[in-house]
Amino acid sequence: MVKITRVEIQQVDLAPKVKRTDAIQAFLTQETPIVRLFTDDGAEGTGYAYTIGQGGSSVVAMLRDHMGPWLIGRDPAMVEELWKGLYFFTHATSVGGITSFALAAIDTALWDLRCRRAGLPLHVMAGGAQRRVPLYTTEGGWLHLEHKALVDQTLEAKAQGFGGAKIKVGRPHVAEDMRRLRAVREAVGPDFEIMVDANQAFTVAEAIRRARHYESVDLAWYEEPLPAEDIDGHVRLSQSTSLPIAVGESLYHPSHFREYLQRGACSIIQADVGRIGGITPWLKCAHLAETFNVAICPHFLMELHVGLCAAVPNAAWVEYIPQLDEVTTGRITITEGHAVPSDRPGLGIDWNWAAIDKKRNGPPAIVR
Repeated sequence: MVKITRVEIQQVDLAPKVKRTDAIQAFLTQETPIVRLFTDDGAEGTGYAYTIGQGGSSVVAMLRDHMGPWLIGRDPAMVEELWKGLYFFTHATSVGGITSFALAAIDTALWDLRCRRAGLPLHVMAGGAQRRVPLYTTEGGWLHLEHKALVDQTLEAKAQGFGGAKIKVGRPHVAEDMRRLRAVREAVGPDFEIMVDANQAFTVAEAIRRARHYESVDLAWYEEPLPAEDIDGHVRLSQSTSLPIAVGESLYHPSHFREYLQRGACSIIQADVGRIGGITPWLKCAHLAETFNVAICPHFLMELHVGLCAAVPNAAWVEYIPQLDEVTTGRITITEGHAVPSDRPGLGIDWNWAAIDKKRNGPPAIVR
């Protein structure tokens, strides 16, 4: 039996390429915990997670002090066993963001190791359902942008071949949202998809009210209109509008998606590898949604989600937000507005270790 002999944990902080604002926050820094697993036969796998501005050091502490030591001596091939074992080992802090991010860093490293051992890319190892996935952009729709900049950036995205663009909503009055959305729709025409994202900013009544206005713009979906814990509110909203309701970036366990789907509280799920706890639970969410005839359109982490979306049949979109360029040597492949998964063994992420060494927050933590 092959055994894990060393766990290396480090963190780098990555600034966004553009100013990013939404209805509740600004995205100033991506704290990026990175985990490397080494085995007694010389193999290794690398995984990562992220937080937006806060909590990265807490994730690192969870990995260094608890999860890393638990992994030593265990068989990395037993991915499901290790995920469940770590989940119960940390049950006092589950379900929750810090634990899920730490689980994700380890689970993605295990999958990287698994794929490299098999000589297969992630999209094949995890299912092999699609050869490319449509791509939409979120880099031009931030809430602080006024009409001209919003329109110009969306037109540029269309010219670059993207099939859609996400626009942030949640200005103080719905009329302000509508002025921005109508300007974009008039500019891009009817055959370009517009997604909107409220980032959980609304009450149920306000979300229903705004949905009535948003319907006239013919949106691809209405994302995170309400706080994620308000399932009843999402049921009421879903029953009151023709707009597809998208949720999931703020859910931390597959059972939460099951409840949303069972109750008809959404029509698109957006499971995020980092927040759901890794590739292992992400695949469960995707296949669960498939049984409800619901699409998965994951949140963020495009470098990981390209392979996963190509692995499952019900992935409809990959979200374009470049964030790893400073610490990788390769970029995702884009062809005719579609993201194409890497054909190299592993996750398909080419880490630039020299750049990581320069940006790292202190020396790596080594667990043996």
